[in-house]
This record gives sequence, C-alpha cells and structure tokens, in this order.
Amino acid sequence: MHIKKGDKVIVIAGDDKGKTGTVQAVYPKLQRVVVEGVNIHKKHKKPSQATPEGSIQEIYAPIHVSNVALIDPKSKKATRVGHEFDKKNKVKVRVAVKSRERI
Repeated sequence: MHIKKGDKVIVIAGDDKGKTGTVQAVYPKLQRVVVEGVNIHKKHKKPSQATPEGSIQEIYAPIHVSNVALIDPKSKKATRVGHEFDKKNKVKVRVAVKSRERI
C-alpha cells in the first residue's frame, strides 16, 4: 500500500472530492484509509446512565485507498508514489513522481 499514516492526501473521487487531510488510520487488508475531515458520518448513541440525554457523535468512516492521492510537497497537487534507493543510507525511500521530492 502506497499511503501511510500521517501522509497528507487529497480525495480524487467521491462525494468529498477535492478535500485534503492527514491519514489517521490505515487498514491494508481492507485497502481503506481514514482521512481527517473526510467521509464524516453521524452515529446516534442511546441514552445510558452515563449520558442520560444520549448523543450524536461524528465519526470518520474509512474510504478506499484508490480514492485518495498523495499531495506533492513541492507543488501541493496530487501525485503518485515512486521509490528510489538511497545509496548513502542504503534504504529504499518513497518519492513523489511529479517532483522527485522525498516524502
């Protein structure tokens, strides 16, 4: 999966198209991500002894990973993710395809 927790992403498809936010959670087996400020649903909680009046909570529902794209750190637009091998540190790093900037 090319998106990780903490990445800045933009929604490229769906009802929230064009919104940006940070990834709060990643579910690789389901291929879904939870993005802050995107796909907000309301959950109605029944009254209990702790909250006798009940409540309505807003929760972030996960969206499919194909509907989000990473934001390029240089141009602030959507980009794909590439990989390069850093010979100095001998590790593989993620880079933005458009600007070749490290993520």
